[in-house]
Amino acid sequence: MMRSDVKASLSDDGSNNTELSETDAANENGIELGPMYPLDIDMEDEDSSLELTGPLLPQLDDKIKPQVYPQRWIQLSYLSMLALLSDWICFSTAASPETFETSYGHSSASLIDIFLFMNVASCFCVTDVVEKYGLQRCIKMASLLMALGAWLRSGLGIIRTITDFLGVESGVVMESPVFGLVSYPMFVAGTLMVGAAQPFFQCTPPLLSAHWFASDERAKSTAIALNFNQIGIATAFLIGGEMGNTLDGLLDYFSLIAVLCTILSAGTFLHFQNLPPIPPSRDRMEKLQKGDSEPPFRRSVYMFFHTKGFIRVFAAFICSISITNIVGAFIEEVMERGGITRHISVALAGGAFEVAIVIGGIVLGGYVDRTKAYKKVTLSCLVLSVIFTIPLGLTEHALGKEPVLLVLSLIGLGFVTGPIQPINAELAVDISYPGDETAVESVQQIGGNLFSALIIPLAERAGKLDIQILPKNPLLASDIRGDVILMITVTLMTYCFFSGFDAPLRRTLADQH
Repeated sequence: MMRSDVKASLSDDGSNNTELSETDAANENGIELGPMYPLDIDMEDEDSSLELTGPLLPQLDDKIKPQVYPQRWIQLSYLSMLALLSDWICFSTAASPETFETSYGHSSASLIDIFLFMNVASCFCVTDVVEKYGLQRCIKMASLLMALGAWLRSGLGIIRTITDFLGVESGVVMESPVFGLVSYPMFVAGTLMVGAAQPFFQCTPPLLSAHWFASDERAKSTAIALNFNQIGIATAFLIGGEMGNTLDGLLDYFSLIAVLCTILSAGTFLHFQNLPPIPPSRDRMEKLQKGDSEPPFRRSVYMFFHTKGFIRVFAAFICSISITNIVGAFIEEVMERGGITRHISVALAGGAFEVAIVIGGIVLGGYVDRTKAYKKVTLSCLVLSVIFTIPLGLTEHALGKEPVLLVLSLIGLGFVTGPIQPINAELAVDISYPGDETAVESVQQIGGNLFSALIIPLAERAGKLDIQILPKNPLLASDIRGDVILMITVTLMTYCFFSGFDAPLRRTLADQH
């Protein structure tokens, strides 16, 4: 029989969770125990299987080594795929803006802005919600919210898609507006639901990495989870560009997204876990041994901005996310400048840009994991970003349009600019240790998405400016677009500001000792 002072609660999967307090554990064994660490133990009584999640592990010493588990890759896969789908939805109409505008009378760029503002609002809540309910519950419910939002955007259009696929002719289905595109307010409502869910996928990668990954894996795992949303944007270009060219295509397209969200949400409910039995690193052991609860989000924000170096890291993150969002939002216009006008070519170029971001994050994140050279890598990436940005808007009149150079520059820009985000997410966690990892990323996402929402309309206007350079010189005459000048200015300002970074890597020091 179990003691009466064991507190029972219901877990996500319906099993009973019991918590045995530290005092109870000491009284039970008649000994003094040090700080405890949560350990999952399966225990059976007469009636059911109980999962003990209370603080049952005494003071960790050298006999208990950090461990990593294969489950960490399943955790990372689900979080990455959820991020992918959320940004796919955000940029779902970016590759076919004319069709969307014709159907709804509103621009695709304005819909992206609506999504980003909702994202920012949700970021203010995600830290405290995750602290209260745990990562597992929050990810599951956010996946469900995203699926519901996707169905609200899709409506009953899937009925028409199914009848078309089966070759069934139904005048009622084909002619009734009920089975067509949903109204714009309903479409926006669904978009807002996905925007509210997305921060739970974008703000939690550093926390997931801290829970599940070793210290020499964290920058890479965070890069994969943070940047996998770029694959979602690439998917929006590739699939949305092909399917979203017609009204019927939009119906099929939105239905496909809704079905995929439903499948992924079901998998998340089945497979996504909370904590590993033993932490993956010494610094995580140390933090959990202390047993301190994370402070409220507003207090964490105050502490972060009073942490040496945090504001500089914050600026680098904002620079990266704003540049990639600008290029992603206006990829069609950027490609047209280089003479790339075929829809499939634009989609492939946009996809290559987003894939380059992910690959760059894995390569450079792995290098940072090994060397901890956060500052060196960030400054190098900022310099290369300026170099690769110039061809996106510069046209030399004597040479004319250069599509090959444009595409290569686009891929190079993705490779060096995208990784700045996850590298500086991990750097921010490192210098603010033992601060709340989710709060760190929430602050960065709020700043990045809010700045993006403000700068995207500015970039749209600046892109219409065509500044002539040496127009009277036949050999050197050229022109450059205003949006490229804007991106270069932001990057150079960030470089100058970030170059003053000089803060101790507290988490790295804790892990080494």
